[in-house]
Amino acid sequence: MAEEKLFSEFAPVPTEKWEEVIQRDLKGADYEKKLVWRTDEGFKVRPYYRAEDLKDLGYLEVMPSEFPYTRGAKADNNWDIVQSVTATDPAEANAVALASIKGGATMIAFNCKEVKNAQDLAVMLKGIEMPKIGIQLQHVCGRAVEAVRDFITYLDVNKIDKSQVRGGVAYDGIACALRHGKFRTTPEAAMETALELVRLTEEMPQFRVVNVRGILLHNGGATIVQELGYALGIANEYLAYATSHGLTVDQMASKMEVTLSIASTYFMEIAKLRAFRLLWATMVAQYKPADDKSCLVRINSVASSWNKTIYDPYVNMLRTTTEGMSAALGGADSITLQPFDMAYKHDDDFSRRISRNVQVILKEESYFDKVVDPGAGSYYIESLTDSIAEHAWKQFQAVEADGGMVNLVISGAVKSAIEESCHKRDMDIATRKYVLLGTNQYPNINDAMLDKIEEQGQEESGEGLRTYRGAMAFEALRLRTERYAKQHGRPKVFLLKIGNLAMRQARAGFVTNFFGCAGYEILDNAGFDTVEHGIEAAQAAQADIVVICSSDEEYATFGVEAAKAAKAAGFIYIVAGNPAEGVEELKAAGTDDFIHVRTNVLECLRKYNDLLCKE
Repeated sequence: MAEEKLFSEFAPVPTEKWEEVIQRDLKGADYEKKLVWRTDEGFKVRPYYRAEDLKDLGYLEVMPSEFPYTRGAKADNNWDIVQSVTATDPAEANAVALASIKGGATMIAFNCKEVKNAQDLAVMLKGIEMPKIGIQLQHVCGRAVEAVRDFITYLDVNKIDKSQVRGGVAYDGIACALRHGKFRTTPEAAMETALELVRLTEEMPQFRVVNVRGILLHNGGATIVQELGYALGIANEYLAYATSHGLTVDQMASKMEVTLSIASTYFMEIAKLRAFRLLWATMVAQYKPADDKSCLVRINSVASSWNKTIYDPYVNMLRTTTEGMSAALGGADSITLQPFDMAYKHDDDFSRRISRNVQVILKEESYFDKVVDPGAGSYYIESLTDSIAEHAWKQFQAVEADGGMVNLVISGAVKSAIEESCHKRDMDIATRKYVLLGTNQYPNINDAMLDKIEEQGQEESGEGLRTYRGAMAFEALRLRTERYAKQHGRPKVFLLKIGNLAMRQARAGFVTNFFGCAGYEILDNAGFDTVEHGIEAAQAAQADIVVICSSDEEYATFGVEAAKAAKAAGFIYIVAGNPAEGVEELKAAGTDDFIHVRTNVLECLRKYNDLLCKE
């Protein structure tokens, strides 16, 4: 049967023709401002991509399992479903682990803070079928060698084949120093610990003992480029030290893995994992490994905690779902999706089950595990992969030019750079350039969380990089409102809707979202024919704030009249909008404030909380 080419009657359309149509549709608007996305990572994302954008990417014809491993090296796209066990009591942790395995987990990440000896570890691991189930030992930075020795003892006592055991130890002395602001002893001691762990586990090829903690960078506020560039810098420190102290690059690289975050920028996160595999292979290749497979990195993906919220917490389920999808499509080797309620309470059976079931559905119903690297060839994803790789490699080169990650951690330069990025992200949240649904935009105004928050033990960071969530500042506002409301009721915002129907409705919606972010009670209505009737209704409702919602043109009349009446009645009076004319007249009449899309929402709401929620 002859090959039939579909749509051959349609001539190809050159990029110039597409651009002509776009410029015509923009009607003079700035192309760059309207259609080009400027990422925090330092590069631009165009509105569309074509085949010509990929012509210089040399790895496109490379298959999975081939250097530089951008596409991974898995026969299928299977991954380990990781259940993170936060319980520190060995017996309790064991019970949670066994239940999680029954519910679909294929790897357990244990919190080993309270595991002091081999007996504790034996209790924690009792009944877990290794090597079928993988094991990660976390929070062992201070006693990693002892933990691994205890683990090996457990394997020997229970006659478990060490060569088949999967998992690893979350040891990263450099990241630990960044977290705490200093090395526990010396940088050399941290490196020697890594080498000792490698030697201890020579008979365990599937058990990784150095875990580069990129997730720590992300949860401190780092951009994708910083996360990848600094993670490469950390890894390079271990490789350089190992190869100059008796180990080959193959010995060291094969015992390393990386834990990267997965956040909500769906396609960027897919591209991030692909880019990191490319960068890792490029870096390790410089050490001339005997086996090309030493250039292949094992990636653990952990859902971001930076973007999780206390308010409207079920939105976190949606966030972790897209994060799980990105991790799977990006080819992660293991995926940890945090419980949706992790921001305000200890996990429980329900939240753990949901975090696992998302992955079970991705495998068993959506078949994400059947196709290797499904993003390959996508003009958009391949272009993102290349852009991330280019900028992250420059970040890595800058680290090396400045003396390497150990020096930059000791000097505080890494911490300062990440905190600078974090501040920018904070400002984007404060001004709602970045939306945290339910927190800084479209809040559930009646959501009450104050009494649901549980005390959670936090690891002390000292002077180091703090773990952070982007929603924390807005949440502090709402929690303050809730505390005040217990005794006095919530502050009330009255919408004085008048004049142009379309404009007053649009601005009323804006005001509802604006003050809803602080948990204020919004007093809505159908609108008023006169300012007098509106002010009377506000008085009857015992409002604290009156916000006039109308058109810019009508503020010259209704706005001024309402300002005088509102001030006479003792209200805080606000205009919704930023009128080009008549501002001075409105201020002279008694207007206290103007709120609009360029307002710093967080700063403004803090001001009103200070006025209305005095405790």
